[in-house]
Amino acid sequence: MEYPVETFSADERARLEPHVTNLDEPVFALVNLPETVKGALFARYSRYQGPLRRMFLDEFAPSLPFDPARPAIYDNEEGSRAADLYERIFVGYGDDSVAQLGGAHIACEWVSNVLTKVLQRPRLGAYLEQSTRYIAYDAPIEGTSQYRYYRDRELGPGYEAAMDEIFAIYSAALPRVQAWAAEQYPAAQDQSAKAHERAIRAKALDLLRGLLPAASLSHMGIFATGQTYEQLILHLLAHPLPEARHYGRLILRAVQDVMPSFVSRVERPDRGGEWVSYLERREQAAERWAARLGLDRAAGDDGAGGPSVRLTHHDGDEDLLLSALLFEAATTDERTTRAALAELSDEERGALLGDLVGDRANRRHRPGRGMESLRYRFEIVSDYGAFRDLQRHRMLTCQWQTLTPDLGAGVPHEVDEAGVGDDYRRALDTSHASYEALLGAGHDRRAAMYALCLGYRLRYVLDLNAREAMQLIELRSGREGHPSYRAVAHAMHERIGAVHPAVGAAMTHLDRDTEPRLERIVSELRTQAKLDAR
Repeated sequence: MEYPVETFSADERARLEPHVTNLDEPVFALVNLPETVKGALFARYSRYQGPLRRMFLDEFAPSLPFDPARPAIYDNEEGSRAADLYERIFVGYGDDSVAQLGGAHIACEWVSNVLTKVLQRPRLGAYLEQSTRYIAYDAPIEGTSQYRYYRDRELGPGYEAAMDEIFAIYSAALPRVQAWAAEQYPAAQDQSAKAHERAIRAKALDLLRGLLPAASLSHMGIFATGQTYEQLILHLLAHPLPEARHYGRLILRAVQDVMPSFVSRVERPDRGGEWVSYLERREQAAERWAARLGLDRAAGDDGAGGPSVRLTHHDGDEDLLLSALLFEAATTDERTTRAALAELSDEERGALLGDLVGDRANRRHRPGRGMESLRYRFEIVSDYGAFRDLQRHRMLTCQWQTLTPDLGAGVPHEVDEAGVGDDYRRALDTSHASYEALLGAGHDRRAAMYALCLGYRLRYVLDLNAREAMQLIELRSGREGHPSYRAVAHAMHERIGAVHPAVGAAMTHLDRDTEPRLERIVSELRTQAKLDAR
């Protein structure tokens, strides 16, 4: 294939080489440039007749610092050209799409499990957090005598005493549960001892994570665009929790260090200030109306005995699904397609759907976007730990209520079998009492929820299309998953199969095996095999 190849002088090549991955191909990456400059280059792209490398030389390079002796080094200065472009387009004209052209990796450390859910609320970002399934919370923070939980003097000494007691119970229970699991699930003769040991530890951590309070601290990595960071920071600054507002300011400073123009509106009273005020007023209005309608009272324990999953609404039918799956291959309108489908027999329709879904060799093989024509709204009650895992899915609408003790908490039967069930219940009682004490001291429910163990139940909504439902259900039903969210995935599949049998049948990688097992052993064996092969 032929395409034009640019020519550059020796000086131009020297100026370009530190910032592009090649000089003669039509596809290249930008490197060693501030995020604002990269975003500004793309923003200017749409109205510049020539190629990007020439535009960089003509319009941006003159305003950027350059040291021929150290050409690959830059001091993160935006350059006047890039800063001016953002001021004119992003701030002046309100073209928010420009803020999607640059991104940053931001680490947020020592954040509570309450705040991790707020940080992950934006859809258009990538998030990775420490997992309570793989990291033990049985020891104090290194160099201190303090367990890993959120502290605030405003919460009082009673709160800290309760948290210390819960963590002490967790720490004492962990080796006992590990010993029970090792006895219950002995290693097979051909299994790696190291893989088995890791799987045993993961089993114990799984069983005890419900003991950990929502105040437990975690570390999180975020990669997002400037637009996503702006919206996240504004929501944090408007949040009623001091921890959220504090981290909103810290994230703002971190983003300002690498791409200040992308968040320049946040601190402007007529822009960010108005946004924050609007968000605060909106939340206050919702709370006011909930109280007026009597919707703020304690709910009954409709999650007793396990997760509660209700399909409250669904949209679409099989004809809509088939016509949507055919749409991109057809040249007719949907009305004509549906008329043709009406002529098919049930057997032919089944064969058609089977062909369109295809032979899925693994769960990553998903049908086309036509599956997105069907939609489901689930109301779920599960423990907070399961919610944390399901909330991470991006391509759906997730809404959740504040965690309270009103919906109760369960104790895994295996914890009783391991001989630490009474200790587990004592931790739940300590957690509940601390929650009530915080309310009694004048704190609102959001602050009081720091004290609640992850085993307490929460009500939330997942609203998603059939394609995303397939991805979530097949992933979260996997044998390596936590039993809490596996139960939710199984129930969601049953509800979908009841209203759309063909969609349920298409989820061929659902794992329904509920035999007692060491959940992580398969994964750990795969990992160990890779390590041994090095």
